[in-house]
Amino acid sequence: MEEISWTAERARAIVEEIETVIVGKRAAVEQVVTGLLSGGHVLIEDIPGVGKTMLAKALAACLGATYRRVQFTPDLLPADITGTYIFSQKSGEFVFREGPVFTNILLADEINRATPKTQASLLECMEEFQVTLDGTTRQLGRPFFVIATENPIEYRGTYPLPEAQLDRFLLRIHMGYPTPEEEVAILDRQMKEHPIHSVRPRVQREEVLRMQERVRDVHLDASLKHYLVALVAATRGHPMLALGASPRASLALTRTSQARAALHGRDFVLPDDLKALAPAVLCHRLILRPEARARQVDGADIVAELLEQLPVPAVG
Repeated sequence: MEEISWTAERARAIVEEIETVIVGKRAAVEQVVTGLLSGGHVLIEDIPGVGKTMLAKALAACLGATYRRVQFTPDLLPADITGTYIFSQKSGEFVFREGPVFTNILLADEINRATPKTQASLLECMEEFQVTLDGTTRQLGRPFFVIATENPIEYRGTYPLPEAQLDRFLLRIHMGYPTPEEEVAILDRQMKEHPIHSVRPRVQREEVLRMQERVRDVHLDASLKHYLVALVAATRGHPMLALGASPRASLALTRTSQARAALHGRDFVLPDDLKALAPAVLCHRLILRPEARARQVDGADIVAELLEQLPVPAVG
């Protein structure tokens, strides 16, 4: 329990430091930190100007880890991300030049503006934490955390992320507009200087790795495992879905629920952890039927319906 308390203390310090920059988005900030603790990756999807990129930059500034940003554009090539071989006149041979993916925190800004071939160059990196080029495999540093952003309403010059790419993201997060009071607070904070310049590192790289290890020790009751699997399985037979969630979604919901429990100082998962994270974990993994779109039903509606129908187990 002491290790979980230590993890919660460090995680809350990260959340509080990010909130000096991002106003009124506690849920989104906690979900990003949950993704970090889970050892996965997050996709922040929302309209321009609500703080997607700034949230990623603030998180990177909180960590004593290396950070790189890649602005995705239609002319971006896979080698611009993973690296390539260049000829060295000094040695007279080809040497490998690492791409920006060789970092701890990678911000893939506007990821849907790159071609599918370039998007696919991240698949191996995100799933296996390695890069294979010309038959040689190179391991990425740990932790390796991808934060991708995209604008869901602009389609000109964009390439929708394929299902395989979306499935690599542990969570898909939405931020939304601030309230009028929060927007006034944003104006006040940025009147003289942007608060991102004052963000301090709150944890070191080694501490992040230790936190990720402690999350795996959080207890998940057998009844909650069955509840979780039943929820995911229910998406596979839903009449409004052409394709439901895979077992990877079950694993993602397990790991993120453990991380959320640790973030709140608990060494056990509650049903509320599963219910709070189910939309962010499942919605981007569901493929809707045409009739669902015609009725203006989205993934969030279906997940909410299933959560309402399934009986919640009592956990001792």
